[in-house]
Formats: sequence, C-alpha cells, structure tokens
Amino acid sequence: MIAYKLFKLRKNGTIGSLFINTRQVLPLNKWLPAEDHLTKGYAHRPGWHVTCKPVAPHLSMVGRVWGKVEVQDVTPFKRPTAQGSMWYIAKRMRIISIEREENGDIIK
Repeated sequence: MIAYKLFKLRKNGTIGSLFINTRQVLPLNKWLPAEDHLTKGYAHRPGWHVTCKPVAPHLSMVGRVWGKVEVQDVTPFKRPTAQGSMWYIAKRMRIISIEREENGDIIK
C-alpha cells in the first residue's frame, strides 16, 4: 500500500519520527520493521503511523516534511476528522521519497 508519513526534518538533512524514538535516523528505500517504544505521555500504538493522503490538519508543518512510503501488514485506525479521519498502523515501511516545500513549490 502506498501511503504518506510526516517526518521531522533535521538541520543536517536527515529525517526522523515526530514523537516516538525521535533520535533514530530513517533511511530512504530500505524496509524498516516497526519497533515498540513505550513513551510517557503517548498512547501505546506500536507501528508506523501513516495516512492515505499527505494531510494532518492537527499537526504543524514547521520543520517537517511529508514522505511517500510503502507499507505492509496494515491495520486501519479511525480518527476524528480534525486528525485526518483515518490513520493506518503498519508493521513494515519503506520511505520512497521526501517532498519539501521551498518558496511554495514541492521538491521531491
């Protein structure tokens, strides 16, 4: 399944997860198994959280980029409309490309 994930873009150009296991550097074009990291203050939902469209109205885009990803072994997870309506939690993910905005243009 093709999906989208919002990543933190670091000053050195690497990307990582927004909230859980944030120090991990995530490579492109490599299958990544989901890991289970209990994090205080966050619901325990192990897996890669992705959406079917690059839309997350409840999250800021400052310092963040959308990645087009391929995911396997996916479970749908219903969310409120304000949070994009539907998330998917995947056990495996491969980052295909990163989309950045520069002067209003998308750079892939």
